[in-house]
Amino acid sequence: MVRQPSINAQHRAPLSIERIIEAALQIVDGQGLGRLTMRRLGDALEVEAMAIYHHLPRGKEQLLDGLVAHVASAPADASADASGGGRWQDALRAWAGGYRGRLLTHAGVLPLVVTRRNPAALTTTVASLREVLRLGGVAEDTAAVAAHTLLGYVIGHAALEVRGTAEDGADRTVDWDARFTAGLDVVLAGVR
Repeated sequence: MVRQPSINAQHRAPLSIERIIEAALQIVDGQGLGRLTMRRLGDALEVEAMAIYHHLPRGKEQLLDGLVAHVASAPADASADASGGGRWQDALRAWAGGYRGRLLTHAGVLPLVVTRRNPAALTTTVASLREVLRLGGVAEDTAAVAAHTLLGYVIGHAALEVRGTAEDGADRTVDWDARFTAGLDVVLAGVR
């Protein structure tokens, strides 16, 4: 079956990696990762699935890596701590809250963030965290460990949140925001 161009085809943005990733993200967010197929993605983009391979020659593997990069690459703003004086904690709190929100918004991609071997997606983020710490006066070796610890904390907390445990084991309802903030305080307090 040959797909007939839609009337809106001439008004649609040209196919690009960014457009493909955005459409894939909408599918994952709305229907789940298991429903993401190249055919479904082609339908969403109103193109033949094979047209996607022009932009993503490695196919679905490259698409999944792109989703991870899109969701998990969230550098911290090192310029937010240009003044030093202990404000690196505020910069990292802002980053952590935003990163958590991004992971929760795109929870369908979270399993890929945890399991895919896509170091480029996280390298920039870790480097930016290290830079915020370094500019805040934290020694390089400590900054390297703290950056990885902070990234692991945020990803791990988001994974537990998505899992959706309603109680904390003591028959109390979990206040995920309060728990996240308290845990973040513990992580940041340990950085010296």
